[in-house]
Amino acid sequence: MALSLIMISCKNDEKPADAAAAATQPKKKLTPAEEQKAWMDYATPGAMHQWMAKSVGTWDGDMTMWMNPDSPAVKAKGVAEYRMIMDGRYLQSWHKSNMMGMPFEGESTMAYDNITKKFLSSWIDNMGTGVMNLEGTYDEKTKTLTSTGKMIDPMAGGEVGVKEVVTFLDDNTQKMEMYCTRDGKETKTMEMMAKKRK
Repeated sequence: MALSLIMISCKNDEKPADAAAAATQPKKKLTPAEEQKAWMDYATPGAMHQWMAKSVGTWDGDMTMWMNPDSPAVKAKGVAEYRMIMDGRYLQSWHKSNMMGMPFEGESTMAYDNITKKFLSSWIDNMGTGVMNLEGTYDEKTKTLTSTGKMIDPMAGGEVGVKEVVTFLDDNTQKMEMYCTRDGKETKTMEMMAKKRK
C-alpha cells in the first residue's frame, strides 16, 4: 500500500521544465509491473548493505584530534555501538566519549543508495546544532571508504569542506581520518583507531 502511494505521488505527467528535470524522467513509459520492480530493486538491500552489516557490534576507539595545524594533539577514548535498522537497509551508530573534559555524544546514519551506487551518511553530536552530510564511494583495492561534504566550523564562522577516509584494516579494525579544507588548504583534524569487541 505504502509503495503504491509513493509511486503515485512521484508520477508527473507534465513536461519537464529543463534538461536536468528531463534527465530524471524514465527513458520509456514503464508498465505498472516494471514500475513496481524498479521500486523493489531500489528498496532491496544488497551486497553493500551486507558489507555495512559487518560493522554491527561494539567498538573501542583511540582518538587524536587537532584544533588547528599548530595546536598540540588532544587524545581521547570512546565507545561506539553499531546496528542495522529498517530490515538491513541502514547502519546506525551511537558514539560516546569525553573530549577536553566534556561528555561527548554523537549519532550517525549511513545508507548505500542502490541507484546512485554511493554511500550517504549524516552525523549529529552534542557539540553543535547542525547536521553534517557526506557522500562517498568504497574502493575495494585499498579497502577505503572516502566521503566528502561540508560542515559548519564555528571558528571559521561558516561552512568548510570536509573529507572522511575510513580504512578497513580487517573485519575488527578500522582507521578513520578526518580532514577539513579552510582557505583552500586541507589539514588533518582527527584520526581514530577502532577495534571491535569480540
